[in-house]
Amino acid sequence: MAINMPGAGPATEEVRPNGAEAQEPGKTGSDGKRLSPFKLYMRRFARNKAALGGLVLFALLVLFSLFGRYLTHWDHMEADFTALSVAPGVGGHLLGTNGAGNDVYAQLVHGLGRSLIIAVTVSLLTTAIAGLFGTTAAYYGGKAERAMLGLVHFLLILPSFLIIALVGTHYRGDWQVLVVVLTLFGWMLTARVIWSLATSLREREYVMAARFMGVSPIRTIVRHLLPNIGSLLIVTFTLGVASTVQAETALSFIGFGVKQPDVSLGSMLADGQNTLSTAPWLFYLPAALVVLLTVAMALIGDGLRDALDPTSQSGGRA
Repeated sequence: MAINMPGAGPATEEVRPNGAEAQEPGKTGSDGKRLSPFKLYMRRFARNKAALGGLVLFALLVLFSLFGRYLTHWDHMEADFTALSVAPGVGGHLLGTNGAGNDVYAQLVHGLGRSLIIAVTVSLLTTAIAGLFGTTAAYYGGKAERAMLGLVHFLLILPSFLIIALVGTHYRGDWQVLVVVLTLFGWMLTARVIWSLATSLREREYVMAARFMGVSPIRTIVRHLLPNIGSLLIVTFTLGVASTVQAETALSFIGFGVKQPDVSLGSMLADGQNTLSTAPWLFYLPAALVVLLTVAMALIGDGLRDALDPTSQSGGRA
């Protein structure tokens, strides 16, 4: 510690080792400036090699669904009646055709894109509904809280899979309807978790101060409660994409999801199971995309959870 006394000469300076300019780890950068939370989280995420691999894999899958159609002149609905169930590379079809003469490559591109649209939309909607519902119930408390939790518990005991299957069959596999029903029955568990976390936040000083100052409930919820559970919402959204892909695939596989003339990875799996011995590529190719997409989102979700958790050591020292 430097002490500067009158008449005692210049103050002694603390000798620091090289590189000591980088202040406290995780809070300041090499130039001595404080890191923003976003940069801190990204630095921790980047040190997770598995999460980076998942992010790269997911980006490649998205690029394939967006631009893969430019690598073939076949449309996913176009049938080649001169090449029925041909093997990959035969008759100008990169990955072969199915029993109706549809190009498998074109259907994979379209099916992956359709599954991604359904998964991202459903996960985004369910996360938003769960966040607002859970924090609102926690903020009001009392009878309103009990009523809202009662609604959650009632919806949880309903046979949601059967209802989704019946609605999907009635509307003949319309993917927009599938998004609606998956959203309606997919937010309750997340809302229950968010409510349990928000009950501790409602007693914090900044929430109490907002109440005493007359800030409206919706403004308090949006400005104070939701941002403080943002890390949970981000991880929930990421993992929700993977679970929605699995749900859509399962529904389409048993005939209750997307149906012809539209195509998804699940409907391709359902068609491919009938020709598993004679044309195995019709099953294994969409199955491989489902596995890759699920693994990518799981790795990204684990990486985000570790990066946003200050107690986790998986991201290393930022």
